[in-house]
Amino acid sequence: MPTTRRAFGALSIGLVAGLGQVRAADAPPWRHGLSLVGALRYPPDFRHTGYVNPEAPKGGVARLSIDGAFDSFNQILPRGATPPIAGLLYMPLFEDATDEISTAYGAVADAVRHPDDFSSATYRINPSARWHDGRPITPEDVIWTMEQVKKNDPRMGFYYRNVVRVEKTAEREVTFSFDSAGNREKPQIVGQLQVLPRHWWEGTDAQGRRRDISQTTLEPPLGSGPYRIRSFEAGRNVVMERVTDWWARDLPIYVGQHNFDELRFEVYRDDTVELEGFKADQVDFRNENTARYWATGYDFPAVRDGRVKLETFPDRMPAGMQAIILNLRLAKFGDVRVRRALNLMFDFESMNANLMFSAYRRTASFFEDTELAARGLPTGQELAILETVRAQVPPEVFTTPYANPVNGSQDAQRANLREAIRLMREAGYEVRNRRMVEIGTGQPLKIELLLNGPTFERHALAYKAALDRLGIELTPRLVDTAQYINRLNERRFDAIIGGYPQSLSPGNEQRDFFGSEAADRPGTLNSAGIKNPAVDQLISRVIFAKDRAELVAATKALDRVLLANQYVIPTWFSAETRTARWNRFGRPDRMPDYGSPAFPAIWWWDAALARKTGAR
Repeated sequence: MPTTRRAFGALSIGLVAGLGQVRAADAPPWRHGLSLVGALRYPPDFRHTGYVNPEAPKGGVARLSIDGAFDSFNQILPRGATPPIAGLLYMPLFEDATDEISTAYGAVADAVRHPDDFSSATYRINPSARWHDGRPITPEDVIWTMEQVKKNDPRMGFYYRNVVRVEKTAEREVTFSFDSAGNREKPQIVGQLQVLPRHWWEGTDAQGRRRDISQTTLEPPLGSGPYRIRSFEAGRNVVMERVTDWWARDLPIYVGQHNFDELRFEVYRDDTVELEGFKADQVDFRNENTARYWATGYDFPAVRDGRVKLETFPDRMPAGMQAIILNLRLAKFGDVRVRRALNLMFDFESMNANLMFSAYRRTASFFEDTELAARGLPTGQELAILETVRAQVPPEVFTTPYANPVNGSQDAQRANLREAIRLMREAGYEVRNRRMVEIGTGQPLKIELLLNGPTFERHALAYKAALDRLGIELTPRLVDTAQYINRLNERRFDAIIGGYPQSLSPGNEQRDFFGSEAADRPGTLNSAGIKNPAVDQLISRVIFAKDRAELVAATKALDRVLLANQYVIPTWFSAETRTARWNRFGRPDRMPDYGSPAFPAIWWWDAALARKTGAR
């Protein structure tokens, strides 16, 4: 699901039995958790996870920042900008554990079961599950939520397209039926569904107007999660208050979490202003994504005297692919030689040294920094899988390992420029009057790089200078969040800087990223518009892999074909998360392996530290 770094779904291998009794001799067992890559870490009677302080005190305030304004609280619509609070308001059927790979335990549902062929999954609703108004969460809420999500969100409708029927099969049970057997990840994917209150959405507001889930709204919605909206100023801030009688506070997956009485989210439209707000003690915690700021922006008195702490956390999740994504729906990007030429002119080495304090590594895989990344030449099972699509993929898939061009020196830049000119000439372009034009039409090649904020502006200008040498005109275009989202959804762009977040167990979400059916659907993450039958076949091999070894081999094959087609211009990644915080918070000694720094979920207000920083 699209929340923080949670994967949309992942391959369900080795699902392990949990609590409960079967209703009949031939019925599958109830399970208290689902693991996608092996045995569950926590048994049916576990009390809390290993990455929390179960005795963490409740209280205090945490102030965070939001990049870009919001104009709606309706999370399921592809239009409108929503604040990042859905995970605080609503709960899924099963909640992810962040110290295991793609593993989830009971939340709204206390147990799940499915047949051996994965053709369906039945979730059992926890009898204590309640909305904030005290009404029970029911199978009807789950059924209605799936219907509305599929109806109103094209991307999630595509994601859940294999769910052909959702029905109430017992007083507290809801069963999802799938269109085919063998898709091992489906039981867990449907468990990630955040359940919405049918009775509230079908009711009326304070003015007596009937609510409509197909429209944006700024009416604070009814939830079931650890927080509710206390107040807000449209586009400026949201204040969340802890639900003190939250029904799920003692569920093992939530014990020790959600400890602050109040969470304040302040909107900032400029990263520089946001940093100054942090320095002025208007924001408590900051993930620093800009290497320049990390190197030069934190030399101020509160850091020197210890009132502000700087700390890095290892990032063990896949780096995925951050890249300049080209809109392949446009004819000018249709030739792989043009795309390779654009990569040749991307001088990562100079950018890293001059703009980013050598803090990053160049991304060279869609599954970077994992065992899933294609390296060297294909062998064994990966080679056998690639043989099934040999006629449909570039021949270098079998002969030449993918490598990004290396720049950083004048000699390398000149060599790459010569190669780029050669490729452009082969693709039907030539330089006239220092401009790269299409032979025959004389049409110059121009690219608009759409940006949502100033973070990448300096990098875009550096790339513009490099492309000028090739005769290609690059125009960075900075727009606000709403316009950016609309243009992406409508596919009205030449190029963007974006990414493909990956899990350690990839699966159905790859269709949304790279599948042909997603290319022309509004709101999908196939921003590039990739349409490739070989890619579609390899995605199916990933989804229907029978074990971990086949999953790894199929994912490497997919990675190799995506790279060989030069669909994107890879940028960079870091294997750590940089954070700055005002030193008034406590955290567990052991942090989650795949969710650090997990602020504010597993942190708490430390009154003694707070007094030293001058906070009330």
